[in-house]
Amino acid sequence: MTAFTVALVLVVAAAGLLRWRRPAWYWLTFGVILAALRVAFRYASVMDACGLTVPPSRWRLALARVANRPVPESRAPRILRLRPTRTGLVLRLKLRPGQDAFDVSAATDRLRHSFGMYGVTSRELRSGVVELRMTGYDVLKRVQMPATVDRAPMRIPVALREDGAIHYRDYRTVPHGLTLGATESGKSVYQRNLVAGLAAQDVALVGIDCKQGVELFPLARRFSALADNPDTALELLDALVTHMQDVYQLIRAQQRISVNVPDAEIAADIWDLPADMRPVPVVVLVDEVAELALFATKDEEKRRDRIITALVRLAQLGRASGIYLEICGQRFGSELGKGITMLRAQLTGRTAHRVNDEASANMAFGDIAPDAVLAAIQIPTETPGIAVTGDSSGGWARIRAPHTSLRQAVNICNRHADRTPDLPALAAFRPAVAPLPSARVPLPKTAPATA
Repeated sequence: MTAFTVALVLVVAAAGLLRWRRPAWYWLTFGVILAALRVAFRYASVMDACGLTVPPSRWRLALARVANRPVPESRAPRILRLRPTRTGLVLRLKLRPGQDAFDVSAATDRLRHSFGMYGVTSRELRSGVVELRMTGYDVLKRVQMPATVDRAPMRIPVALREDGAIHYRDYRTVPHGLTLGATESGKSVYQRNLVAGLAAQDVALVGIDCKQGVELFPLARRFSALADNPDTALELLDALVTHMQDVYQLIRAQQRISVNVPDAEIAADIWDLPADMRPVPVVVLVDEVAELALFATKDEEKRRDRIITALVRLAQLGRASGIYLEICGQRFGSELGKGITMLRAQLTGRTAHRVNDEASANMAFGDIAPDAVLAAIQIPTETPGIAVTGDSSGGWARIRAPHTSLRQAVNICNRHADRTPDLPALAAFRPAVAPLPSARVPLPKTAPATA
């Protein structure tokens, strides 16, 4: 056996071991080259087999007939760019006349098999240009967020999409969100990622956790206000409504509307105010909304109606005053009482983890993205953390947040405890926490006496 044969066997064995144990490493070392070669050599035949070619035009047929040449072949979409990524390939195509982006989207499953990729998704960039994002392995099986992410105020990376892209939670684009999921589906981990991402930003966190605070109170050092029962939650929401009204009074006082003021300088929300006058934005996290909506007595029913009314007012009017809602629950249907569907209609961002029935998935996506309902009920039990996310645009994607333990989230909140703002309107609900232990032990000035 020659040295070349030995080296070849070792390389093949190493590639097989990496593909089995470390698919991400295999992709970066071997997979990306093999996949690019498959796409380059199979492209024309695959497009023809998938019905993504157009017959030659009349003038080309006439020119071939005059020049006595063979009939020209059907043409596939032109490749504008083939770019490798850390998880797959990005193929940008220029469609031929008569082709539609829906044709490419309908053929993604056949393209996946033909090119030997794990997944293929398509999206239209502009008229006549389609981008195919192909993943070389299951990126949601072991989530690894990229080292560098695009961070911006009120925009945090919380999960990884199935096409390898980062899923951001942008509160300025999608002010309010709803997260659904059954027990042990991954809602708590997703919520921890939200808190951990927001902890490093200049934002006030307000939590309502009616499970006696077991989810949010360990993160109390980074929260400006917390409530652990419905009675305190009602008082806290009333204080938030008052704070919202005060912010609107500030915006109105600073609008300075006159003929000489340009449109760009007229304040309509807190982000139009000068930085030195801008109130700190507030993110309200509700851990289990059903505990706020359920009641057993007449007094509890009155309290429940006031809570839902306050939440609806914050959802309808809070965006311009810098108040954003993040509501979690196992179900969010009309059985929770009047006002619930009105509140749900204001929650643009929808995320559904594994649910126990189709009705729960319909509560999340039935009114905005019906195609996502089937994807939500097909999430397997053995993969907690996988979710389907969508918004009012009708688009949806499968995501999975990286596993963040409660200890890791607590450490992040403690590290950024100095960023916790003091809001006078919420001072009564500021959680009382003990001071952090000093990391440095002072040494005595004199050495202890020795015998």
